[in-house]
Amino acid sequence: MRDLDITTLRLFISVCETGNIARAGQHANIVGSAISKRLAQLEDSVGAKLLTRKRRGVEPTEAGETLLEHARAILASAGRIERDMAGYASGVKGQVRILATASVLAESLADDIAAFLQAAPHRNIRVDMEERVSQEVIRGVREGVATLGICWDAADFHGLQVHPYRGDRLAVVTGPDHPLAHRDSVWFEEALEYEHVNMPAAGAVLRMLQTAASRSGKTLRHRVTVSNFDSAFRVVLAGLAISVAPIEVATPYALAHGLRVLPLKDEWSRRRFAICMRDEKNLPVAAGLLLDHLAAAGLAEERGAPSR
Repeated sequence: MRDLDITTLRLFISVCETGNIARAGQHANIVGSAISKRLAQLEDSVGAKLLTRKRRGVEPTEAGETLLEHARAILASAGRIERDMAGYASGVKGQVRILATASVLAESLADDIAAFLQAAPHRNIRVDMEERVSQEVIRGVREGVATLGICWDAADFHGLQVHPYRGDRLAVVTGPDHPLAHRDSVWFEEALEYEHVNMPAAGAVLRMLQTAASRSGKTLRHRVTVSNFDSAFRVVLAGLAISVAPIEVATPYALAHGLRVLPLKDEWSRRRFAICMRDEKNLPVAAGLLLDHLAAAGLAEERGAPSR
């Protein structure tokens, strides 16, 4: 198979998305016949028919659908390369891409990175952060999408190198009039008597809660599933359900809206996060400096000393 052309792939994506060669040509300011020629060459290159003509346009074949997925990934990577190189051209001396879970992003990571970037030697470094669930964090680091990943340390890091980071403790969040609201702390088994608002099914916290519920012989009852902590706390405030969330994340919202945050007594409710990478020795200089800073912050927290 000959080398794939980025421009042709971009046109192929446009044709698939619009379902019409002429319309794709209008978007790209290229005549439809020129696009048709490129697509014919693309089919010849990959050795498969990519598009099927319909009465009102075209649609991708099964092979076309597969190529469409790869083409989008290739263009996304090309876009990242372009942004990274533009950063260097504008004077940025280093760039680090981090994937992290919602719990990590909602707590101290932003503050730790801000402290890192404020130091004079690091002011020409750019750090990009993106939220993913734990499995996607690890997969992204393995596949080279990001240099560093941060998630719960109970995840499967097989094949990656790991440094400890910070940690958190989970708590039950209730409305002020909930039957548990008068308590200072609770066992998770007690919280299973009530309906919960949960984060996405792929999240590490939900899997942990389901495992703990199974061990107690009870079922974790879902009433609402939301995509972020802010939405979860709104559901709790409305009196629809209770939630389990990190204390550090829940406390500011609770103080502002009169919710109750009840630390869990269970041993497993204390979690540690970990920073993962493919090969520490081969990290770019900027990533290595940031890794040292974050690892030091985690060590300082473990020792009970200020990290910033």
